[in-house]
Amino acid sequence: MTMTPGATAPVRLADIVSGLGGELHGDDQRVITRIASLESADETSLSFLAQARFKPLLQATRAGCVLVRADMLPLVPEGASAIVTPDPYLYYARLTRWWLARKRQSDAVGVHGSAVIGQGVVIHPTATVGAFAVIGDRVVIGEHVVIGSHTEVGSDAVVGSATRIASRVAFGHDCRIGARGTIHSGAVIGADGFGFAPFEGRWEKIEQLGTVVIGDDVDVGANTCIDRGALDDTVLSDGVKLDNLIQIAHNVRIGANTAMAGCVGVAGSARIGAGCTFGGAAMILGHLEIGDNVHISAASVVMSSILKPGQYSGVFPIDDNGSWEKNAATLRQLHTLRTRLRALEKKITP
Repeated sequence: MTMTPGATAPVRLADIVSGLGGELHGDDQRVITRIASLESADETSLSFLAQARFKPLLQATRAGCVLVRADMLPLVPEGASAIVTPDPYLYYARLTRWWLARKRQSDAVGVHGSAVIGQGVVIHPTATVGAFAVIGDRVVIGEHVVIGSHTEVGSDAVVGSATRIASRVAFGHDCRIGARGTIHSGAVIGADGFGFAPFEGRWEKIEQLGTVVIGDDVDVGANTCIDRGALDDTVLSDGVKLDNLIQIAHNVRIGANTAMAGCVGVAGSARIGAGCTFGGAAMILGHLEIGDNVHISAASVVMSSILKPGQYSGVFPIDDNGSWEKNAATLRQLHTLRTRLRALEKKITP
């Protein structure tokens, strides 16, 4: 069988349902070789419908199997199988992890001969350390951890079980990450925070004596930087998700399950609650407090603490989303209002 891009070893629908659940309609022996979009799927592909507005794509798809809600089952093309689930998008997310885990079963376990291993290092027998990786003294690497090639793990660091650190990552000394985390290529964990004291027109460096503590199930995107604390630690709680090119400054604390899109910047000592979201390029000034379940729109600048849950937008200044939209609409009319006001002034001025 010819393998297509994104494909892995063929799997039966029966195996998918056995592993992930759902109600199967159709041939449980049908073989699936890849997960694909509704548009690009073929008879050996599995796809999904997450939003009702894409119903026309479902009706036209050539997919061998689709994930759908029960009310969408009648729209599945004749001859295709279906897995019915209350939340097809969530099922799809879990399917991608299940799928990739099968593909990764062939990863080589053990320490590559070119890796440099320090003194007193503890590496679980099920872990993988790639080519030219450098592991500092007294590092602890848990079970099923993968350390990519050319990655450096600093002395006294701890990497929790099933965490994957990609190639060309710098994971600094004394830093810790919990279980099932992912750190993508180019990320720097535990660089010095930006600390300098002014003296006679120049800057005296302040050594950063804290570290970075990362919880379980945390994802860190490519080329993202998380600085170590100046005195206290920089802390990312369980479930935090960071996109690419994000800057987390020293002593920042981020609550559980908060997510940030690309190019977000968080200045030093900011405190961010749980369940928050930040759109791309949002900026948070230092020493501010953001409460739980606060959602910041893309490119917004947070200039004062926000404790009330809700959606916030804007830069002039940031406000709750409803008020910001009203002000923005008014702002677009200012030139017209100015012209009308001048015309009125000319009429009433003697």
